[in-house]
Amino acid sequence: MWNDIVDLRDFYDTRLGQVTRHLIRRRIRALWSDLSGQSLLGLGYATPYLRQYRDEAERVLAIMPAGQGVLPWPPEGPNAVALAEETELPLPDMSVDRVLLVHGLECGEQVRDMLREIWRVMSGSGRLLIVVPNRRGIWARIDRTPFGQGLPYSPPQLSRLLRDNLFTPVQSSQALFIPPVRSTTLLRTAPAWERIGGRWLPRFGGVVLMEAGKQLYAATTVRAKRQRRPVIVPFPQPAAGRSAHRRGLSPTLTPPQ
Repeated sequence: MWNDIVDLRDFYDTRLGQVTRHLIRRRIRALWSDLSGQSLLGLGYATPYLRQYRDEAERVLAIMPAGQGVLPWPPEGPNAVALAEETELPLPDMSVDRVLLVHGLECGEQVRDMLREIWRVMSGSGRLLIVVPNRRGIWARIDRTPFGQGLPYSPPQLSRLLRDNLFTPVQSSQALFIPPVRSTTLLRTAPAWERIGGRWLPRFGGVVLMEAGKQLYAATTVRAKRQRRPVIVPFPQPAAGRSAHRRGLSPTLTPPQ
C-alpha cells in the first residue's frame, strides 16, 4: 500500500524529516558524485533528494505513482513532476541515464512489473539507485515514519530481487543509524551517529541504498524456435488409381475394408 503524498510531505517538513533528508542525501551524493550531462528520473517520492542535481544534471524530472498522489515540484520555476502508473511510465525506451527510486519499492503492489518498466526506460549504461527500509534496522520497526511502512528488505534480499529482474547490483551502502526520535538534542548528534554506525554497525542502518546496472544480455538473448520439416509418407494407391493417374484423371481413393 502506497504512502499518502500528504503524509510524506508532512514528514519531510519536520525536524526529523529534515535530518533524514540530509543524511540520506549525503549517501546518495557519495554514490553518485557527478551527474554532469546525465538525465535523472526520480520515481516514488524522490523529490527531497533531487535538488542537489538540478544545476548539474542535463535534465531532472520526477514521476509519482498514481496510488500515492502527486505534488508540484520544484516550488520555483516550471513543474517537473508527472503522475503516472509505476508500471506504465510515460517515457520512451532507453531515455534516461539514472533512476532514483525512493519510497517506491517497499510500497509497490507490482514490484516486478515496476522494475521491468524501469529497465525499459534506462539507457544501456544507465544506473538505478534504490533506497529502501532495512529489515534489520530500527526504522522499519517503528511506523511513525514513512520508512516504517511497507515491506523492508535486507541487502541480500534486495540484491536477489534486482538480479531476478534483469539488473546487476554494483555497490551498496546504508544510512540512518540514528534512532527515529524527535529529540532535538539527539538529532543534533546525527552526524556522530552516522560515523559510529557506519564504522561499527554497518548492517543496522535504517535504510539500504543499492546501485544496480542494466543486464542487456539477459533480455536480448532470444532463442528462435526450430522449424521442423514435415515428413511425407506416400499413401499406397490401388492399380486402378495408378492407371487413372497416367490418363491425367484424379484417382479415387477408398479406405481399406
